[in-house]
This record gives sequence, C-alpha cells and structure tokens, in this order.
Amino acid sequence: MKKFFSYAFYTSLLVIALSFTSCQDEFEPLPEEGVQAEAIAASSTTAKLIEDTCSNDGSFDNIVDESSCFNINFPYRVKANGVDLTINSIDDLDSIEEIFDALEEDEDIIDIIFPITITLADYAEITINGIEDLRELAKECREGGDDDDIECIDFVYPITLYTFDLNNEETGNFTVESDKNLRRFFAGLDQNDLIGIDFPITLKLYDGTEVVVNTNAELANAIENAKELCDEDDDNDHNDDDFTQEDLADYLVSCPWLVKEVKRNDQLQTDQYFDYVMNFKEDGNVTVNDREGNSMTGIWSIRETDFALLLKLEFETLVDFNLEWFIYEQGEGTIKLHVSDGNRIIMKKGCDIINDDPTTLREALKECGWIIKKVFYDGQEVKRLLGFEFNFEAEGVVTLSNGDLVSQGSWEITVNEQGRLVMAITMGEEPGVSFEWPLSELRNERLKFEIPGTDYMLILERNCDNDDNDEDVTWIRGLFNDTDWELALFSQNEDPLTEAYADYTYRFGMDGTITVLDMVMTEISAGNWYVYRNSDGKLEMIIRFGSDSNFYPLGNDYKILEIEENRLELKHENDYDGYDHLVFEKK
Repeated sequence: MKKFFSYAFYTSLLVIALSFTSCQDEFEPLPEEGVQAEAIAASSTTAKLIEDTCSNDGSFDNIVDESSCFNINFPYRVKANGVDLTINSIDDLDSIEEIFDALEEDEDIIDIIFPITITLADYAEITINGIEDLRELAKECREGGDDDDIECIDFVYPITLYTFDLNNEETGNFTVESDKNLRRFFAGLDQNDLIGIDFPITLKLYDGTEVVVNTNAELANAIENAKELCDEDDDNDHNDDDFTQEDLADYLVSCPWLVKEVKRNDQLQTDQYFDYVMNFKEDGNVTVNDREGNSMTGIWSIRETDFALLLKLEFETLVDFNLEWFIYEQGEGTIKLHVSDGNRIIMKKGCDIINDDPTTLREALKECGWIIKKVFYDGQEVKRLLGFEFNFEAEGVVTLSNGDLVSQGSWEITVNEQGRLVMAITMGEEPGVSFEWPLSELRNERLKFEIPGTDYMLILERNCDNDDNDEDVTWIRGLFNDTDWELALFSQNEDPLTEAYADYTYRFGMDGTITVLDMVMTEISAGNWYVYRNSDGKLEMIIRFGSDSNFYPLGNDYKILEIEENRLELKHENDYDGYDHLVFEKK
C-alpha cells in the first residue's frame, strides 16, 4: 500500500522557527556502574536518555501524518481516498485503515483539512496551516525512522527530582506524576543546570518486567540496554496492538497460516520455511506441515503484559520458532511476530488456500475466462504470454488463446500433501504454464499461484465478458482502431531508453495487433495489445512482443495513467521498487 500527502488543502507556506528535542553533538560517556553521582547536567547523556524515555510517542497516527515525532490533536478532519472523515479519537483511525485496505494495489491518498494542532515530542503544541509546513516537520522522521523516543521501557511514577546550583547546593525539589510532567520539566532547563533523582526508582519493560535502579549509572544502563529490546512499530500501519488476548487466540485458530518470512538472529531463514503451514488448535497444540507434507507438532500459549501480547511457541524440531514472540502487527490476514536481536516471523491467513474441498476454486475457474497478468518461469518473467486467456471447460479441457493462436490441454484441481489447493495444467504446446500450481491467493476477480521454494508464479485476472459493457474500456479500444502512433517516452527505473525505440511507427490494429514499421514503413516486428479493467478496478493495457523481438522490453502489464485521443501514458511497477514509463502519441 502506498500513501501520499495531498496538496489539495495547502494554503500558504509558513516559516516555523522550531526544532525537535535537541541532540548533543558530543555525549559524555555513560556513568560507570557503581559510581554515585549526586547530580547530572541537563546536557548529559543520562539526561538525554531520560528525555527520550518520557517523550511523547506520536506514532499512533502515522497513517495520517507519517511521522512518529508528533501527533495531531483531536478532533480534526481528513479525506481518505475522497471520503470525508472526522477523527475524534484513536478508534476513528480504524476508518482510514478500512478505506485503504479496500483495494490492495491502489495509491492511498490522505487529505488533511488545515489548520491543525500538533503535539511535539516535548508535549509542546503548535498550529500547522498547510501541508508544506507539516512535511517540513515530518521529513526527518519518516516511517521506521529516526524519532528519538524510547518506547521499550517506561518510568513508574511518582518520581522526585532535585535541582542544584553550580556549588552543588540544592535549590529546589519537584515531584512528577507522568511522562508529560517529566518531559516538560526537562524542557524548562538550561544545558548547564544540574539535576538529581531521589533513588530508588522503578522502570517497567515492554513485557511487564520491572527494573529497580539505585544510581544514575544503573538508570542510564537500564535505558540503554532496553532501547533495542522491542519493535517500536513506528511504521505507517494503524492496526497495531488493537486486539486482546482472546481476539488473538480466536484469530489464530480460525484458519491455517502460511509462513511467509522467518528471520532468526538477524539471519534470513525464509527459503527454508517459506509456505510452511501452521495450524493452531484450541487445546494449545500447533501442527506444522512442511512443503513435502511432513508434520511437526508443538505447543503454543499467549501471555498478556501491560505493553504487548506475547505468543510462545515450543517445538522439538523447529528450533528457529522456539521463542516468546512479541505481536507487533495483526492486520488483514497477516500476523507479524518480533523479538529483539533480529528475530521475526510473518504469517498470512490461508482459509481458502488450505482446503480439502476444491469446489470453490473449480467453479470459479469454469465461470469465466482468465487473463494471464503475470507468469514467471524459473525466475524469468514470460512477457510473451501476458494477456493470453485461459478457458477452463467442465470436461477437464483447458484452452489458452491469443486471438488466432490456441493451445489445448487438460486441467484439474487437486490437494497436495500440505492440504493446499493445486491447479494442475498439462499443455504440451506451451510448457511455460504446464505445472501443478499451488494456490496462494483466492479473490473473486484474481487468482495467484506460486510453487513454494521456487521462482514460478502465475497471476490470473477474471475476464467474463471481455469488458464489452465497460464504456471506458470500449472508448479506449476505439482509439486504437487501425491507427498509427509514435513512441514519445520509454524508461525503466528512470533510465531513459526512448532513443532506441522512437524512430518507428506503431500501428495498433483493431484485432489487437501491434505492427512496428521502420522509417520507410516496412514491417520489422509484430506484437499484441489488450485493454481491460483489472481486479482492483483500474484500467490496464497489456503490451507484448515475442521473446525474439527487439521490442520485447516494451512488453508489460501497464496501468493507464492518462488517456486522450492523441496521447497515452502508461506505468508499470517493476520488481526492483521502480517504475517503467511508456508514452505513445498519435501521428
């Protein structure tokens, strides 16, 4: 999911003379263990650790402001993908998440209605009048970013503090009752002010464990050691920690789960465990089936602390799973587990994928034709098959067609040893699709198949009536009714490649063909084009050329960014976190 601030409500750019909690260029060494320091300077490393621990955590509304260094004060208004919402509390942020989750591959846009008031890390409040002002404040504090607040350990209040003059004589004492009181106390100090703490004091870790410290040295080391103990979850997903122990238990037993990522001791182990199937039982047992169908049994339990839910897994054989895992995200069909020192597991729900009843998948395939949106064969994308259409017939016959070209084979739905639904295709004339494809995603308009542990993938899009009743599709198809176009732009990952393809004429035929003509209008290559509305409701154009054609790199499944009678702009999000751009202009 991608989310961008909108400029729709930007009014004017203000010059804001303000900075976040100051950071020292040079910190003093941490106090040595066992050394009793009566006072610490407000500019010391220990003071900075205290400030960071009691700073305001602004990450709960990152879905709106994209910054963990501050939060927007309630109430305020936003537009989420055009839907007007009033945000009165944290619970109202759920509505934004629901709107963004409605479609997986769209670009989610949040419009903030200004002015707003925000609370900074030191609990100071300021008014923001436009998006540029907000961006300026947020730019140093992006997702997963550099906010200073320490969330894995907290102070237990009340705490008594003392102030001293340069002669180390006490000048006052203060009792603080909250993080805000403590942070504001430090905000009012000068760098050379001296502070003392009435020890012992108690701190509480993210898992509920309490730590008692008796000196400045013990305090500094307790905070420093706790900084990396948990995932602070400063990303832009809102649905974090908004579930109870009972909710989590019900969620785990509701469906089988497929393992999608495993990291242990900062080493990726995903290849070893990818698509293992985990079944959590109400009696506390959990079974895991590997890709060969071998079964392993362990036990699971959940423990709730003041800070988080912890899922404990115990196996005799799956030692990489044997930890008490911090639940740091429960999203739509996803659970993410984390433990400090580089340990992570990501699992996805598999209710429709792990199923011994193939009826639903079988009937879905027979209802309509299915367009190939993407196919990978041994790690290589087979672009020459983009836009080909499967038709699955009741008698076990399947055809693969591209207008005039038709291949025929057989198909059936089976269940593998893991319990996963599998679409088995045999088509000798087209080996690129002849596999037993395990189902990895089942949606009404889209099917995804992957062979675990390999570089094979097949994505199909439903095509019931060829979009003949879609006015936008038919209008666009009409623009390419035996017309000549020239290529105005082609780039891959912002690398300009226009020059290599610009001096040609591209003739789009009403039969779905593309003929490439040189400067004397001689045909030098041929391909195909196809326009349709995809499963996310977006208009797409598929372009393909044969693998032996010099124009093969132009082939892709493109989203239509802009379409006019004389201009077509296309974009394809590639596998390297970049984009391919293609622009045609009518001759």
